[in-house]
Amino acid sequence: MKRLFLTMTMVAGLASTTWGQTATVHADQPGEKINKELYGQFAEHLGSCIYGGLWVGEESPIPNVEGYRKDVLEALKALHIPVLRWPGGCFADEYHWRDGIGPRAERPSMKNNNWGGTIEDNSFGTHEFLNLCELLGCEPYISGNVGSGTVEELAKWVEYMTSEEGTPMANLRKQNGREKPWRVKYLGVGNESWGCGGNMRPEYYADLYRRYSTYCRNYDGNKLYKIASGASDYDYNWTKVLMERVGRRMDGLSLHYYTVTGWNGPKGSATQFDDDQYYWALAKCLEIEDVIKKHKDIMDKTDPKRQVGLLVDEWGTWWDEEPGTVRGHLYQQNALRDAFVAALSLNVFHRHADRVKMANIAQIVNVLQSMILTDQQGTGHMVLTPTYHVFQMYTPFQEATFLPIDVETQTIEVGKLYFKDRPAGRHDRDRTLPLVSATAARTQDGHIVVALTNVSLQQDRTLDINIEGASVKTVAGRILTAKDVRAYNDFEHPDRVAPRDFRDARLKKGKLSVKLPARSIVVLTLS
Repeated sequence: MKRLFLTMTMVAGLASTTWGQTATVHADQPGEKINKELYGQFAEHLGSCIYGGLWVGEESPIPNVEGYRKDVLEALKALHIPVLRWPGGCFADEYHWRDGIGPRAERPSMKNNNWGGTIEDNSFGTHEFLNLCELLGCEPYISGNVGSGTVEELAKWVEYMTSEEGTPMANLRKQNGREKPWRVKYLGVGNESWGCGGNMRPEYYADLYRRYSTYCRNYDGNKLYKIASGASDYDYNWTKVLMERVGRRMDGLSLHYYTVTGWNGPKGSATQFDDDQYYWALAKCLEIEDVIKKHKDIMDKTDPKRQVGLLVDEWGTWWDEEPGTVRGHLYQQNALRDAFVAALSLNVFHRHADRVKMANIAQIVNVLQSMILTDQQGTGHMVLTPTYHVFQMYTPFQEATFLPIDVETQTIEVGKLYFKDRPAGRHDRDRTLPLVSATAARTQDGHIVVALTNVSLQQDRTLDINIEGASVKTVAGRILTAKDVRAYNDFEHPDRVAPRDFRDARLKKGKLSVKLPARSIVVLTLS
């Protein structure tokens, strides 16, 4: 790759200057509640996300709780995961749920045609997933098979999971060891129906959604929140057609957006990249805001009261697979650059909480921009990624009330990326990247939480923050940073990128002054 151009919109002396800036938190202008579901996760039958990541089985020498990896389970509990999407992804539209119930030794194997041709034994199925959600205390999000499945199959899956008694599927569930039904709130009616979920036109899928969703019934007090398979990033016509032809028959409409250089050819290394590639990734990830705004505008025309949620149920970075790993398993490392993508994206979701009701980063373990990596050699090692630490630092934002924050910041102009063997991606363009980004909210216990991100590779920032409409007397914080933005955690160095206490925030006469180091993410709690 090489850059087209990268220019700074500030004066010379960049490396040695600490730039002063101002910000204002409008605590007297509260906005929408930040749904905890914006911190959702995604677990697909892909590579070692399920097998070796979440699940090892009761007989494994790796310490486990009823077959779930104990170390992974405990780490995920610390994130307060609100919702977990499963079984896909592309896998969902080839998954037939009856193959994953009953005695594990009797379940048929299947070939994962989407992801590496792996043979799976179906030992992780409906019971294993829903029981995991109960252990984590999160809502399950079932992605139903529309691409290769029937209406009857999906309807009976809903019945199996949620009906109390007296129905054939409830009786079958009880025979398989689960007396009481699970509570299943979120149901996706297909996945990426424009692509791997059936290569459909939006008009055709709209009619299929109406048909399939009709037979997905509410049993015994379990009310489904039904989600239509929505657009891929810039496909605004898909959203237009579904809003016109489905409308309020759906509770939510999905949207997928990846920070990726393109779908054909190399995507670039997760850990070996130059400064221009770093800035390009951050500018690309922030473009999700423009994408969300355009989809919102379309939805507002037929749904001005915003009763249909927009769910970004796949998002994150997508780089080349790590050398030596299985092709098609999408195992990638996770550097400080990915942590910035996570923080900037979450900031965007906060600003659009009036319409964006859920987001699910891809994926939870061992795949793409994961929270956790487990070893691929069976030694039982686990490491937390920089992205995990961002999600943990941001937990106070769950269910908090959004507070507008204005930031005065410098920007840089970021050009297109060119690969040696292919041109820039179809949607690549010149972009403007702010060097400081922020988000703020009032937590349920009355504190104000502020997250600040300085993406500059060289410059520290002194940020003077005025809090309008609130009196604050104390400040505490944590920081995530590293000497090199390419830094990552591995099994030999699990804490190379890890949060620590932040002590460069000062309160004076109700105003807050923060020295924000280069390459840093800081979360402050004010009270």
